[in-house]
Amino acid sequence: MQPFIILFDGVCNLCNGFVQFVIKQDPQAKFKFCSLQSETAKKILSDYHLNPDLLDSVVLIANQKIYTKSDAALKIFQLLGGFWAITRIFFALPKFLRDSFYNFIAKNRYRWFGKSDTCLLPSQKIKSRFLED
Repeated sequence: MQPFIILFDGVCNLCNGFVQFVIKQDPQAKFKFCSLQSETAKKILSDYHLNPDLLDSVVLIANQKIYTKSDAALKIFQLLGGFWAITRIFFALPKFLRDSFYNFIAKNRYRWFGKSDTCLLPSQKIKSRFLED
């Protein structure tokens, strides 16, 4: 089975917190991670014909399909399984509503949660889960 790949804003404190959450909820290590600021992420995005400067969305690649914005967030929760799979009910909402809410949070994430000067540096324990250059 290919790992699921999450591309995230590496300087966003909210995004880094989300990555830490996924790592804790994913003991089977189904997910791999890569900051959107990295050359690796830019290559991955261009392979999928997405703008490599895309920094306002979490991106999920699962089974060679790409998900962005609310689709990515909800699909990640669904793939975590267990209790988190209940979030699939939000797929019933129209995408424009889900993405409007997502965009509102994305637009304000630095102001509300802060921003780091550098990307997340993973510990040795989880370093193998990151696809950095």
